[in-house]
Amino acid sequence: MTVAEVEQVLTGERGEARWAPGYPGVGDVNAARRFLDTCAENGDPQPLGSYEIRRREDGWVIGGLGFHGVPDRTGTVTIGYGLVPSVRGQGYASEAVRALLAFARSRGVAAVEGDTDLGNVGSQRVMVAAGMRLVREDEQLKYYRISWDGLDGLGG
Repeated sequence: MTVAEVEQVLTGERGEARWAPGYPGVGDVNAARRFLDTCAENGDPQPLGSYEIRRREDGWVIGGLGFHGVPDRTGTVTIGYGLVPSVRGQGYASEAVRALLAFARSRGVAAVEGDTDLGNVGSQRVMVAAGMRLVREDEQLKYYRISWDGLDGLGG
């Protein structure tokens, strides 16, 4: 997404975009703010920025996903994603996250992390389906990771 597209998410003014009902959600707005903060602090992080999830058959934006910033000193990035409620459970998130992980790997990212609420079983399934492993949990979240450097986040 461009800065202008991200700003549209914040204002709710879709312009020419075809947004599915429910887009943007709270998570999309939070991701848009984080993206603009990253741009202000470090410049546009593209290609490790924010992306829309578009349904192939009609081009509607049904969600968003992306990186929380550029890789840290170990080459690790954190991702986030979300879909409008009407399309959840249909495989869109798993497909999108798998593509995002392949994209990150092709850009030299060493590892990708993500987290989800303890009760968000759907999101947990998405990360596992994409090849991520549960590495820890606390009172609120489960944390997932995939790496291509032989380290699994479990002390390996």
